[in-house]
Amino acid sequence: MIYLDSAATTLQKPPEVGCAVFRTMQRASSPGRGGHAFAMRAAETVYAARETAAKLFSVDDPAKVVFTFNATHGLNIAINSLIKEGDTALISGWEHNSVLRPLTARRAKLLIAEAGMDREKTLEAFRAELGKKPKLCAVNHVSNVTGFVLPVYEIAEECQNAGVPLIIDASQSAGAFKLDFRRLGADFIAMPGHKGLYGPQGTGILLVKDGAEPLLFGGSGSSSALPDMPDELPDRLEAGTHNTAGIAGLQKGMAFVMREGEENILRRERELAYRAASGLSTLRGTRVYAPKREDGSGVISFNIEGLSPEEAGQRFSDMGIALRAGMHCSPLAHKTLGTFPEGTVRLSVSAFTSAREIDAFLNVAEDISKRN
Repeated sequence: MIYLDSAATTLQKPPEVGCAVFRTMQRASSPGRGGHAFAMRAAETVYAARETAAKLFSVDDPAKVVFTFNATHGLNIAINSLIKEGDTALISGWEHNSVLRPLTARRAKLLIAEAGMDREKTLEAFRAELGKKPKLCAVNHVSNVTGFVLPVYEIAEECQNAGVPLIIDASQSAGAFKLDFRRLGADFIAMPGHKGLYGPQGTGILLVKDGAEPLLFGGSGSSSALPDMPDELPDRLEAGTHNTAGIAGLQKGMAFVMREGEENILRRERELAYRAASGLSTLRGTRVYAPKREDGSGVISFNIEGLSPEEAGQRFSDMGIALRAGMHCSPLAHKTLGTFPEGTVRLSVSAFTSAREIDAFLNVAEDISKRN
């Protein structure tokens, strides 16, 4: 089976990731839960991962690196910290349900900066909506449906000028795009560990500029006499036992990204996605949804005339190609794209995807389009 669903989870990991998970499960317990060797080893493991993340994302203090279960967990913390029921929130037309649903749960009034896959028009749309003084702005750095890269650095500057707090969803960009936390000045940046950072499922990172409100309450391994959560980061946001083994694996995944270089990973992924999009565009009855090459990443979507996305996805699976079909948890993106409610078939690559695999996929796509 050729795996082309890395926007969901990078299945292929550096071998040291799994080794670190297994070793940590055998040799470490929980950080802050004792002074014995196993607890101290766990504390050292978690702090080493914090330091690696701080270096990778240009964070001035490792304490501002908070470990979460996934990006959704981090985004809920961020939204819960910045918005009250009925407040106005500005979002892009590409947001994932991990942003849309928490805002809906708070009955937020939504301003949507819709501009399709055009970076200049997107920036103009955000600039116009920021003039309405929303309580927060949440931006998806890279669309998980089309791979479109939003101009987050420019949007961040506009948010600073307008005095509007900013949340960045880096679910599809962390590990392939340079995320400079100091330069961006965002209040929060949330990301999963199991996608472009090549860590295990059940891990994530939330970068926190200043304070934040806890989403979970419980033991933190520190300030145990207090009835409330500690004020200090990261303990304020890390209630309960850490996924120490997962964090150990995540640290090795981040080390892999640093060793390979984000710019090299992005260049390779962009080339592979463009190769797939170009090949698909020549096939009869196939429509490709992808931005210009320079505005894209390692994700594209497509549909084949006469087949629902689910039917097409199943045919690819039957022929040994793992893709994702449907809404991809992003109904807003499909409304922007014009593919709601059917969705699309999505192809997404990683640092471990080869050109040979893309060519094999295109051969299968050609066969399916001819038979349809």
